[in-house]
Amino acid sequence: MKSNQFGKNGWTPERIGNLQGKTYLITGATSGTGLEASKILLSKGANVVMLNRNVKKSKEVISDFKKELGNTIDVSFILIDLGEQSSVRKAAKEILQKIPRIDALICNGAIAQVPKQVLTVDGFESQLGVNHYGHFTLQGLLFPLIEKSNGRIVVVGSEGYKMGLKTIKFDDMNWYRNYNGNHAYSQSKLAQIMSVYELQDRLKEAGKNNVKVYACHPGASRTSLIKTSGSLITRFIWQLMKLSPFVQSAEKGAYPELMCATEPDLDETGFYGPTGRNYWTGPVGKCKLEPHAKDKAVSYKLWEVSEKETNFKWNI
Repeated sequence: MKSNQFGKNGWTPERIGNLQGKTYLITGATSGTGLEASKILLSKGANVVMLNRNVKKSKEVISDFKKELGNTIDVSFILIDLGEQSSVRKAAKEILQKIPRIDALICNGAIAQVPKQVLTVDGFESQLGVNHYGHFTLQGLLFPLIEKSNGRIVVVGSEGYKMGLKTIKFDDMNWYRNYNGNHAYSQSKLAQIMSVYELQDRLKEAGKNNVKVYACHPGASRTSLIKTSGSLITRFIWQLMKLSPFVQSAEKGAYPELMCATEPDLDETGFYGPTGRNYWTGPVGKCKLEPHAKDKAVSYKLWEVSEKETNFKWNI
């Protein structure tokens, strides 16, 4: 195992300085890693805008944050359903009207292991629609403001990108044939990760070097992700696993995205997360990225398909 650039304990939030005056947007912030990342950013003085689909939960979380961190924290939320392109567009419009700068957009929200094939209102397989297409459009719409702010885009992938077909099923992206919740989830996460490195290439080509784009993964964290969308057996196994030493806290699961959002001069080519066994837990640092995630022909085609499907053309 090669040595961690952040020392034997890896990256921790102690490295984050004062974030006063900085603004972070984070999807899926009412639970799990999104909630923990928001809390840590707020504790460092940042302005946090949570992008959530549940109004009631968002209000409860804000009230909890204020109880814990004090009433002066700068936290708000904007309603978004990543599974509906019209909702993504509406949220982006509201963000651009209300928020003057974006230091980092953290694409953290996700659904996982949906047991039966479900299509979004736009006709996408639900995991691909929420995890990839929803974030793809959101990033594109907010890009001009991120660029103006010299900001970052942080995409929370998953080690699940190594499972399933290990490529994009262009001939049947909605899995009308042989739907498998795990494989569809893996494809959605692979799509997210591939798009990070494709976007890096496109920004380089366009000479836009002031926006940094990062991919990371939370490892195996105690979050509600599988509890809320996995099948009964998946949920049962996960509940047992959560009691084991192979799984870390949601707070630790938030470290990689926090690092990618705040660490100065972080190498964009890296894929970041826990570096222990199977990349489930352990010190946070650079993880090995499997070659299929950087297949240029596939990532280029995926980008073209994504623009066509979402009916959104990036202006870079």
